[in-house]
Amino acid sequence: MRKPCRVSGSSNDLKYALCQIDFPVLTCLAASPYLIFQVELAFGLRVERPIQDQIWEDEVCELKVKLNNAHVFLGGELSCALHLFFLKGPANMNSAKPLVDPDGARLPIKLDTTSNGEFEPVPLSPVNQAANRLAHEAADKNSKRLAVSRRNFLISACGAASTLLAFNAANAAAGNAGGFFDLPIEAALDPELAQARIGGKGEFIFDVQGHFVDPNGAWLQKLAPGEKPLSQMPKTGCALASEPGSHSYLRCLGPDEFIKDVFLDSDTDMMVLSFVPSKPDAEPLTIQEADAVRRIVDRMEGMHRLLIHGRVNPNQEHDLDAMDELKERWSVSAWKTYTQFGPGGKGYFLSDDIGTRFIEKARKLGVKVICVHKGLPFGKRSYEHSQCSDIGVVAKRFPDVAFLVYHSGFVTTVPERAFEGRGAYDGIDTLIRSLIENGVSPNSNVYAELGSTWRYLMRDPEGAAHALGKLLKYCGENNVLWGTDSIWYGSPQDQIQAFRAFQIAPELRARYGYPEITPQLRARIFGLNAAKVYSISPEEVKKYTQRDRIARERLAYMEHPEPHFLTYGPKTRREFLNLPGAGQP
Repeated sequence: MRKPCRVSGSSNDLKYALCQIDFPVLTCLAASPYLIFQVELAFGLRVERPIQDQIWEDEVCELKVKLNNAHVFLGGELSCALHLFFLKGPANMNSAKPLVDPDGARLPIKLDTTSNGEFEPVPLSPVNQAANRLAHEAADKNSKRLAVSRRNFLISACGAASTLLAFNAANAAAGNAGGFFDLPIEAALDPELAQARIGGKGEFIFDVQGHFVDPNGAWLQKLAPGEKPLSQMPKTGCALASEPGSHSYLRCLGPDEFIKDVFLDSDTDMMVLSFVPSKPDAEPLTIQEADAVRRIVDRMEGMHRLLIHGRVNPNQEHDLDAMDELKERWSVSAWKTYTQFGPGGKGYFLSDDIGTRFIEKARKLGVKVICVHKGLPFGKRSYEHSQCSDIGVVAKRFPDVAFLVYHSGFVTTVPERAFEGRGAYDGIDTLIRSLIENGVSPNSNVYAELGSTWRYLMRDPEGAAHALGKLLKYCGENNVLWGTDSIWYGSPQDQIQAFRAFQIAPELRARYGYPEITPQLRARIFGLNAAKVYSISPEEVKKYTQRDRIARERLAYMEHPEPHFLTYGPKTRREFLNLPGAGQP
């Protein structure tokens, strides 16, 4: 039986949307950040978020929605069945025009200049520009051959395969043959074949490096008058940016977008929420706020999906003392540190006295996983501390501690080539050299993390082949970890799809002893290796993530997905310099 319709306000479209259906009005709006986002997107609305700790599920509630200068009050029982209605409308559920990028102007696999904010954006090479041009041309041609819109083609598996094949063509024309995306050309037009190659086979994907920005954090109070960090990012132009307040645009980068990008628009099962280098009073994300996001995910029955780091810079006053609270109160799963960061721009080595005190306290507290940023240097000051010379030293000294080397020591200005031992004084080679010199064998207690490294090297498949080949050879096939540094690069799905197809050329494997990236090895990198580090059972996690509310929402969402294919991080030098503390350790 149709329920009474209680709607006030000036929007006929919204009244129609709410009154012309034969079942309750609401669609878990108070329970689902994704559905809140979709209503805002479809109607240009601003939906007020539920108050913290409110019981969201199975309640009769009233939700205030602002439309222009009017207010609409939605009343009714919560129901999780209607989000497709908001996307497609009641008239024709199968033929609605896409709400995001309706003309298909954005490619699903992104080769661009986006940085994670820790390094200055690097312009695309002529080969990269040619790759993007070929991908756009292929999208036009292949969408017409399949008689679908360009947008619908690009959000399909065929669209992703077509894009990667275009990248192959551009690199092959330039003589870059050391790495490639292993796809048959038929995948651009055969949905089943494309899905089989880049859609995955249910592998466990555990991303050990994720980020988001708290849009209401105390860090905003530390900004200079008129300073608007991240305001030039494409994604900050969403509907939320029109709200009052000079920094309302940051809501476009907050927890709702994090959940949609990571758990709905990508195949990620689990993620570790990490931190950026900062002083305790100027953190874009505090431990309290990270915990709040974790609890949002928990309320969506996703209690097995999100872990958090504890940020520690032992050369910074009070950070060592704060480790007890991070462990006892916030249940951190690992420690995150930046050795190039410190008072007065002075960094430290893990092998220094202060670094040793940090490691020993981690051991004492029983959280023996230390994630350390290496590579992607912030600037020239304390540059030596961004390198990996200390990793082998402490790994040998503390064999019971797992050292996760974030970015693997990668430096954008250092071309990745085969490790030859001589002149290995920067980039990934400094990590390898440190392991060899200190007698740390492969598959020991040093792990190479791929956040930003893989994403950057997607533009250079031959460099990617050398980087991955070296890490797999010297760190070990069980010790390379999946990380994406999202949400700075938008949803991590394109990184996942590209890695599913990537292969090291047989010539490089034979010459340098690199392994073939088999499905079994790919699965280890995607998540099985990290699961061992964090003492997690992938089978147990999968049992929950296949049936929790996030999984149910994603299943419904995939009936009509709306990925935005946008990135969040700076793309130009000006945008980079607009970040607080850009280029400074």
